[in-house]
Amino acid sequence: MLVIGGGVTGAGVALDAASRGLKTALIERHDLAAGTSRWSSKLVHGGLRYLAKGDVGVAWESASERAALMTTIAPHLCRPAAFVVPLDAVTSNAMGGLTGAGTLVGDLLRAASQTPRQLLPPPHLISAQDALLHVPALQPEHLRGAVLYWDGQLEDDARLVLNLAATAHAFGADVLTRCAASDVQADRVTLTDRLSGQSFTARGQVVNATGVWAAEHEETLSITPSRGSHLVVRSETLGMPRAVFTAPVPGHFGRYVFGMPQPDGLTFIGLTDEAAPGVDGVQPPVPPEDEAFLLDTVNRVLRVPLTSADVVGRFAGLRPLATLRAASGATADISRRHLLLAEDGRPVTIAGGKLTTYRRMAEDAVDAVCRRLGRGGTCRTRQIPLVGAASAEVLREVAAPPRLVRRYGTAAPHVWALTRQAPWLATPVAPSCPTIGAEFAYGVLAEGALNAEDLLERRTRVSMVDADVPAARETAERVLAELREHSALASD
Repeated sequence: MLVIGGGVTGAGVALDAASRGLKTALIERHDLAAGTSRWSSKLVHGGLRYLAKGDVGVAWESASERAALMTTIAPHLCRPAAFVVPLDAVTSNAMGGLTGAGTLVGDLLRAASQTPRQLLPPPHLISAQDALLHVPALQPEHLRGAVLYWDGQLEDDARLVLNLAATAHAFGADVLTRCAASDVQADRVTLTDRLSGQSFTARGQVVNATGVWAAEHEETLSITPSRGSHLVVRSETLGMPRAVFTAPVPGHFGRYVFGMPQPDGLTFIGLTDEAAPGVDGVQPPVPPEDEAFLLDTVNRVLRVPLTSADVVGRFAGLRPLATLRAASGATADISRRHLLLAEDGRPVTIAGGKLTTYRRMAEDAVDAVCRRLGRGGTCRTRQIPLVGAASAEVLREVAAPPRLVRRYGTAAPHVWALTRQAPWLATPVAPSCPTIGAEFAYGVLAEGALNAEDLLERRTRVSMVDADVPAARETAERVLAELREHSALASD
């Protein structure tokens, strides 16, 4: 089986296939998590946003997959996050009532999906004082209180992809980056090594899981990219919020901009939803109008407005909204539902969807391949922990700094051990950045990083803060140079 696309869906397909005993190769023309999969809002949604649209099916699927991620698949990368919806001058009573009712229905989905209440507590109303304790930067004037509810948050979306690929490899899958696919057929594909230029034909059942590029390999498919822009600010600028907070978008009932605090002292402000035809899917730019929209919207609920001077980084991802071309040229919009195409004589294509439901998308794709082959076992990925995964009790006993445990789980001691071989690797890679040099070395030795961009942008997320990049790049280049010279690190 040949899986094209090294994002979260492709890596999920590779793990599902390999865990069923299929000989599997994962093919990626750039690097793992090079596109949309690393540009999400880092949330594991339980489906509340879909309930607001009346799409109970998608909401249930999201809640079910969230449960699997947080309890079994990747508990080391997932954590509960509190969400505060302020009830203030810009939030009408109707919107507040709808939000409260929606969170109660969402809690019913949580219970039905068997997510423990200890992990995601029930929603409730809190006072204005409590809202300010959670989010000190809120405008206190006219603040009547807030709705508090809980959902899932990812430590790092790119690390989820890396862990999926590593687990697939542990089940026997080959993982090839810098390998481009062309002339894609149902049972063969031409592969070109982008480093050497050499090409050859590989044979096997082909799955197209290339996200916003899926239409390049499936002529009946149309992908309409939607840009989700985010701004990065220092959390201290917002008084170190302890919860995700919302700001309603004027004129759009039920739509919000979120302020999402991260563990390393940053807060993401997002996101937009704008058509982005022809935009680079690897690193989409954030246009000035998106930045203005996000600042204007979030400032509606803040005591002290944010300005562009507070923005330390920007990122955007392209949602791969999939439509199926009809014979007449019309399209059938399938929104955030995923689309499986498995026509005889064509590659299996899995498109659309969202990060939270990657596992279900992968299961559907591999089921389709197994039907073609007339063999292959049933899906097991709901019960397979990823590399590094463990319960909270086990993770508390891991012998490594807490930040490394948060990012690498049970593999954290392997990262920390590199600092004993080369003590300079315990130093942060930039003055205001918590990432240490050992993470760069581990990215090369154990996670397939080939250059500085792989290290700065995907094995770690140093590039989220523009000012950290120059110093961190110097450290990355030093690590790469020493490993190329067969230093003590590489000989371990």
